[in-house]
Amino acid sequence: MAADRFGVSNPVLVNTLRGEVIENRHRGAIAVCDPAGRLVHAWGDVDAPVYPRSSVKTLQALPLVESGAADHYHLDDAELALACSSHSAEPGHTQSVQAWLRRLGLDEDALECGAHAPYHVPTAEALLLNHLEAGRIHNNCSGKHTGMLTTCRFLGEGTRGYIDREHPSQQRWFDALGEMADIDMHRLPWNRDGCGIPVIAMPLKSIATAFARIAAPDDLAAARGSAIERLCNAIASNPFMVAGSDRLCTEVIELSGRRTLVKTGADGVYTAALQEQGLGVALKIDDGNGEAAQVAVLAILRRLGGLHADELEALAPRCRMQISNTRSVITGYRQAADF
Repeated sequence: MAADRFGVSNPVLVNTLRGEVIENRHRGAIAVCDPAGRLVHAWGDVDAPVYPRSSVKTLQALPLVESGAADHYHLDDAELALACSSHSAEPGHTQSVQAWLRRLGLDEDALECGAHAPYHVPTAEALLLNHLEAGRIHNNCSGKHTGMLTTCRFLGEGTRGYIDREHPSQQRWFDALGEMADIDMHRLPWNRDGCGIPVIAMPLKSIATAFARIAAPDDLAAARGSAIERLCNAIASNPFMVAGSDRLCTEVIELSGRRTLVKTGADGVYTAALQEQGLGVALKIDDGNGEAAQVAVLAILRRLGGLHADELEALAPRCRMQISNTRSVITGYRQAADF
């Protein structure tokens, strides 16, 4: 494949149709790997660097458990799931973040993720109606940031500037993700993610390898395998905390439990860990369309057997997404291409 993943080398994964005419074609790449790092399936250029964004939060949470910080602060499964989340800032999310910060002796000002409006529309509307501004706890990454602060407090590190690339809080997850993906994270291109922490550009093949080892951690060191199992079980038992109402990640985990864990990232990224198959998946839609990424990840889960027939039936509206105009008239669909 050509090195330019934005060129014609990547296949069309999803089409947007208006009526019977294809209006938009969403190209992208998908890597499927086993725990040994072998490429089992590939579509498009899986060696080109992509920013995984929030799709790797489970891996970023490994130091929270491995350091002993989670045990020291008696984190429950809901809080561990929140550390891996891109939540919608519904009350259940923000109240949990606030209570967790209080246990650390911190408040919202300690979060360096910045503020944005809740993804959950009724919650955002309630803030407006009550003349309240969104705060840092409403940031979809506030759970991840609270997890990083937890590890800093446990290890006696300064919390100011914990989002900086050279801070131990960031170096820890660089090392953990690099070990899981068989790649030197310190040599890769990077910039700032939306929440302020570093984001590292990685090949999809490497990302998929890391998630295959989440799916099948048996050959990992005992401490690493135990941390993965603890985080995955927490996610599986608290799917709402991972995303929220009417969110694909939550819906898939509610249906499949530990068997198939999916995680979205901004700008058209998804990852998945398929426990029954022992496979990891990483995909990127070139144009960053998030809805196209949802359609694509469901198509690959169907192909790999990551979801059962009844689960796919429950997710049918997301597999073939209706598009409506301002009069609520259905004008078309987003659906998987024949890739």
